[in-house]
Amino acid sequence: MNTLPPPRFTITEEEIERVVARFYARVRAHPELAPIFAAHVTDWAHHEAKIARFWKGSILHQKGYEGSPMIAHRRAGDVAGGHFPLWLATFDAVLRETLAPEAAAAWSALAHRIGKGLRMGVEDVGRPPDAVPNLR
Repeated sequence: MNTLPPPRFTITEEEIERVVARFYARVRAHPELAPIFAAHVTDWAHHEAKIARFWKGSILHQKGYEGSPMIAHRRAGDVAGGHFPLWLATFDAVLRETLAPEAAAAWSALAHRIGKGLRMGVEDVGRPPDAVPNLR
């Protein structure tokens, strides 16, 4: 019997899709984030569906997302550590406006953990192997 573990918190697939759509609508209008995303995303519907699959996998443990967020962010070349606080603030605002407080807080905590790891990975690109990493 192949059963998935329970969701990390209570949320529906439709709520995940709604958050992703609203977030990327904000990103496309953001003065600093919009140019970065525009340089890499040509098919927004495809990108949003892929990111919704990522979150469904991360939260609901569904299969379907293939890829590596770390590799994608590192390969982009124009993503800097300072972009992650902007990304997270925008994401948090969408979560608070879209979801019940408990779900918004739980998803925010997960996004911040993932964001911290991605930021650290992006900041390590080009750093000398013996350099001390920035752990904050």
